[in-house]
Amino acid sequence: MTGNAPINVLLADDQPLLRMGFRLILEGEEDLRIVGEASDGADAVRQARELSPDVVLMDVRMPVLDGIEATRAITASGSCARIIILTTFDVDEYAFAGLQAGASAFLLKDVAPSELVSAVRVVASGDAVVAPRVTQRLLETYVRGAARPAPAVPAPDPLLADLTPRETEMLEAMAEGLSNAEIAHRYYLSEATVKTHVRRILTKLHLRDRVQAVVYAYETGLVVPSNPDY
Repeated sequence: MTGNAPINVLLADDQPLLRMGFRLILEGEEDLRIVGEASDGADAVRQARELSPDVVLMDVRMPVLDGIEATRAITASGSCARIIILTTFDVDEYAFAGLQAGASAFLLKDVAPSELVSAVRVVASGDAVVAPRVTQRLLETYVRGAARPAPAVPAPDPLLADLTPRETEMLEAMAEGLSNAEIAHRYYLSEATVKTHVRRILTKLHLRDRVQAVVYAYETGLVVPSNPDY
């Protein structure tokens, strides 16, 4: 997005009343615009391809194609759309699977209107911390293994060798959920320098955004699941 262009949003949920509620909330903001509605995952994939939305609000459980597979299909297509997974439960393994599939955030369906608007803007920016708050709680539960059997120690990803020592430090700090300002303060850097490091990390590791970087850091064993700071 550039200048004052609105954030284009696609709604994907099989409940018409929920879509209507989200539409009323989001269209009340000058910088947000609903470009389409899908009632199943397959239609969401089609509309994401045709409408090129900036953000997709994706229900995790839908007919024809569920939200996880729809998310995987959209991200695999090379779409620039950021996906927010919607679910009823605050700790939901399906929602975590959605993050693994390429979603950028996770929200409860009963989210407060202000939080919904904020989440759409945060995810559309592509430069946010692991927030929204619920996304971080989900990651804490599932990535640290609190709600599933502890996985075997993974083999190091060869891509990690492409990171400089400073970039590795930045990735570890991102996995702690630190903002650019907090990372800059810790390492005595400017925020602009931190942003540059973050962009390079995402490019080298072929990741879409910071949430994917956090998942990656834990799944590759770069950050130990027992890290108490996360």
